[in-house]
Amino acid sequence: MKTLRNLVSICSLLLLLPGYSQTDQQITDQQVEEIVKHSYQYVAMYNVNNKSAIQNGGWNTIAIDTTLKDHTLKLIARPNNDSFYIICALNLQQEAAVIEMPAFDSKYVSLMVTGYDHYVNIPLSTRQNNFKEPEKILLYSERSPDYQKGTKIEGIDHYFEASGDFVTAIFRVMPHMNNPERFKVIMDQIKSVNLLTLSEYQGKEPLPESDIDAPEVGKTDYDIFENNLLEVMQFVFNHTSFDKNNELDQRLLEIYEPLGVIPGKPYDASRMAQIDGKRFRLVAERVAAEEMAKAAQMGSMREMFQPKGKINLEVLLMQSVVGPIGQPAQEAIYPMIGTTDGKPMNAQNDYVIRMKKDELPPAKAFWSLTLYDTANGFFLPNDRKKYSVGENAGMKLNDQGGIEVYISAEQPEGVPDENWLPLNRGDYGIDVILRLYEPDLDKVEHWEAPKAEKITVKTASN
Repeated sequence: MKTLRNLVSICSLLLLLPGYSQTDQQITDQQVEEIVKHSYQYVAMYNVNNKSAIQNGGWNTIAIDTTLKDHTLKLIARPNNDSFYIICALNLQQEAAVIEMPAFDSKYVSLMVTGYDHYVNIPLSTRQNNFKEPEKILLYSERSPDYQKGTKIEGIDHYFEASGDFVTAIFRVMPHMNNPERFKVIMDQIKSVNLLTLSEYQGKEPLPESDIDAPEVGKTDYDIFENNLLEVMQFVFNHTSFDKNNELDQRLLEIYEPLGVIPGKPYDASRMAQIDGKRFRLVAERVAAEEMAKAAQMGSMREMFQPKGKINLEVLLMQSVVGPIGQPAQEAIYPMIGTTDGKPMNAQNDYVIRMKKDELPPAKAFWSLTLYDTANGFFLPNDRKKYSVGENAGMKLNDQGGIEVYISAEQPEGVPDENWLPLNRGDYGIDVILRLYEPDLDKVEHWEAPKAEKITVKTASN
């Protein structure tokens, strides 16, 4: 089979030689779908990581949350509203990076690192007994010019090799906002996180800045599929480490070779295949809709957000569509909330999510429910800036120790403010994600996520 694939690739490459031009008509519908499905993780993370750098003011920068995120956040689909982020946008092609970290007085902290390939690594977390003492971690890629793998550096406690040059290292910190005294302590700790290049850490002259000619990001992932897919993928190929023994890595390289996208080559539109961007966009939109429908039926989705070699293409695709940059099941799981009637949720309707005391999510740290619009995965704008129910955003258990969470255009009569998620009435899809931090995975095996029930809300006005 591999010999046949290579023969097809060689024949296709002949079309890219001077005097030949591969046209979109020569790419079958099946090939377009395969390209989209193998590319989605890279497109999604290119958008996320590069937008993060742009928003931070460039690479090798650090951005620290001081308030919970709101509906103005458009950086990433389906963000959380239950922890603070510390986002380090790293250009490891220029230099290795050192992050200095304090001890944290929080019940949950983790450090996540991911590149364009969307494989997720959690080198440090409270679950792994980190963050009890101040520590330092060095991050590098195989192309970092100033660090040789295996070299020990005085004062560095942890070493991590990233899968690419342009990566995002994100701390998640539960801020304990409902405990003002503890919140103030945690905020001081958050602000003390420090990012240095390796030369800065060692007191040396900084290395010359590397030339970065990155393609435009898209407002959505679909925009990249339509406007500059091959340019983005060429950049990704040049700054990602591929494993010759990894089947997904090698298949990705195989399907792009006939299109003229080859690692180590500069982007040159004249030698690239001619593709119909609108055709690729339509396929990407259809694939995304199919993945969202699957996600609503998949329970805890504990296979998501794993390191390379521990995750298949189907799950990589789903996690990149549902919401890039999550954590593996040991740290968090993200079940989507289905409905009792099996139909997608729509803002034309009101809903309630009920859980009895013995049905509450089995989370050792904490849990939350968050509402989004389906199309973009953004918070729904509202004056209250209320997008989630949980320990940080606020919630109230009933007298029996359970909870009812209402999703409605108007606040239902007798429902605590903390348990009401407002929506703007309209004919558009909405969805809810339940997050469990440090889930009890043994209990999760026998636990069923709640479902949303369509209701008619009674308000004080009626």
